[in-house]
Amino acid sequence: MLKGIPERIGSDLLKALADMGHGDLLVIADDFYPPYSKSPNAISIQAKGNTAPEMLEAILKLLPIDTDYTVHPVEYMIPDKDSGIIMENNKVWNDIKEVMEKNGYKDAVGTIERTKFYEKAGKAFVTVCTSERQPYGCIIAQKGVM
Repeated sequence: MLKGIPERIGSDLLKALADMGHGDLLVIADDFYPPYSKSPNAISIQAKGNTAPEMLEAILKLLPIDTDYTVHPVEYMIPDKDSGIIMENNKVWNDIKEVMEKNGYKDAVGTIERTKFYEKAGKAFVTVCTSERQPYGCIIAQKGVM
């Protein structure tokens, strides 16, 4: 047992976070995300029973994000502009923004279209698979330095 580690962070995820280096990408995936086809080289960690914002909050307790070199080191997925899907608002997006603000990163969160998300996620070091059921409930975070 370790002190100060959020209960949502299992030993496999703790090791993966420790093994990440500056600039490495972490995907927090919703329940619909296919980790093996979209992030084939990433370590896949199961965090079922958690939402994406819950995992983001736990991970932010341990992982510095790259505010020094990236305008939006945390991005959440939105529909592609040409998809015909129009979503002005989404509960999971609001929850992500709330978590970011609560942790002092109000201006560090941005959006990324679905297709670009999948391209970027292909370079991820780790994918955390949650039980998030809200549509477009996927997040990418870039590790920074302390």
